[in-house]
Amino acid sequence: MADFSDGAKKILEQRYLKKDKDGKVIEKPDEMLDRVATFIASNEKQPNRWKIKFLEMMDALEFLPNSPTLMNAGRELGQLSACFVLPVEDDLAAIFEAVKQSALIHKTGGGTGFSFSRIRPKNSIVNSTAGVASGPVSFMYAFDAVTETVKQGGVRRGANLGLLSITHPDIVDFINCKKDVTKLQNFNISVGMYGKFLELAREDKKHWLVNPINRDDRRQVSAKDLFELLCQNIWNNGEPGVIFLDTINNTNPIPYMGRIEACNPCGENPLLPWESCNLGSIDISKFLVKTEDKEYGIDVGKLERVVQTAVRFLDNVIDMNKYPRTKIATKTKQNRKIGLGIMGWADYLLKLGVRYDSEEAIQHADLIMSSVKSIAYKYSEELGRDKGFFPSDGGRLKRRNATLTTIAPTGTLSMLAGCSSGIEPIFAKEFTKTVLGGVKLDMSKKYRGDKSKALVTALDISPEYHIKMQAAFQKHVDNAVSKTINLPNDAPVEEISKGIHLAYSLGCKGLTFYRYGTREAPIEISTEGLSECENGKCQI
Repeated sequence: MADFSDGAKKILEQRYLKKDKDGKVIEKPDEMLDRVATFIASNEKQPNRWKIKFLEMMDALEFLPNSPTLMNAGRELGQLSACFVLPVEDDLAAIFEAVKQSALIHKTGGGTGFSFSRIRPKNSIVNSTAGVASGPVSFMYAFDAVTETVKQGGVRRGANLGLLSITHPDIVDFINCKKDVTKLQNFNISVGMYGKFLELAREDKKHWLVNPINRDDRRQVSAKDLFELLCQNIWNNGEPGVIFLDTINNTNPIPYMGRIEACNPCGENPLLPWESCNLGSIDISKFLVKTEDKEYGIDVGKLERVVQTAVRFLDNVIDMNKYPRTKIATKTKQNRKIGLGIMGWADYLLKLGVRYDSEEAIQHADLIMSSVKSIAYKYSEELGRDKGFFPSDGGRLKRRNATLTTIAPTGTLSMLAGCSSGIEPIFAKEFTKTVLGGVKLDMSKKYRGDKSKALVTALDISPEYHIKMQAAFQKHVDNAVSKTINLPNDAPVEEISKGIHLAYSLGCKGLTFYRYGTREAPIEISTEGLSECENGKCQI
């Protein structure tokens, strides 16, 4: 039986377990895991054998799939993917078709990413009506309004990622569109960046803004001024994020399938239009064992077994998924992308007695993620020989899956597994989190009283080491890495600029900053006991 904490059980009851028509929970946590394992294994020639293997790793809370799989596997809804990217073309009917599809996806528990870079800028001529266009930002409000009215599967709020290229004429409006944080609350926004722009900004040169419909309609602006505006907005409230589109496409394993221009809402998964991705995470802290000299070491055999089983599980999800649209099913099955990652990284380092902000920790990250990737790749090649290579492969990569690794944020999954979130450091030595309409969880109970010098928190760590940690993982991750670069409240805006340049130089695919105290969130730091958050929201 899975050793879920009391807090985890509350989350399961609120979001994951089956309920009757009156809202009464009619499923136990272990029955949920059995339901998921049984359904995902039913795709196998030996379903009972694989059900046992899938159940063993979930029962031990060594691996958990993304939330939609836990919620919907073996149930009527049947939508199992975490994230989708939908195309947004410069056509009114196509735009509102994307709005409709996003609503259907949110209803089934997924999040959606969009690039608005193809939409003509505001005030440009619309030939069919001789009127003027309203621009991409105006259409984002339509997506946001629909998202607000749709509650995902009855238990999750919709989430969107909106991206605009740094070359779009409306980029200033886009950068400023969340200056008022009460606007577009169902969107994270990111600027699509290129290394060439960073060079122009550094050298104080001009940058071209180009109409995507009429490329002769272009104008030059100061790259330095535009970059400083971006950095100032990030410093003010953490948005926009930055996505390095050239790095993403230069490392795309299947460039012949098209250019990637958007990511999912939490930023770790760049996808082609109409693709979805299935994510899952391994709690790496559970793979440390005492060696003969009473020091901790990684159980390599156990890690290999779980990574292989998790890859097979996620690959099966692709076939067992009930997709919200045929186009999504077709593109997803063509490329068979999965995203296996880790969580519990801060706990792993604490057990070893290694500070998060140290070169030793960076070396551990490099070693662990390179091992996970190597095992996953080899097993995907084996699966490909057994079940067939992904259809769009054409004999190039000769494996079952175009991508295999992702580092997801694992906010709720880590709470279920009882470990630290993703590859993030511990947020604070004493903090609570308010979730699910007022359920308050003590997130730091197991850290209180720990006097180890290795116990460092997010704000103890310099931006440089946050970014170096992200880059160490990104080196061995096919998709992207979810990571927040935490800054103290008194950090100068120059830290943002330095961080973006450093992240690009180290090969990161994107970047998210958060400066302490600039946004409300359901997390609270407490230095004198643990107190309530007012109305479920606290300053962090």
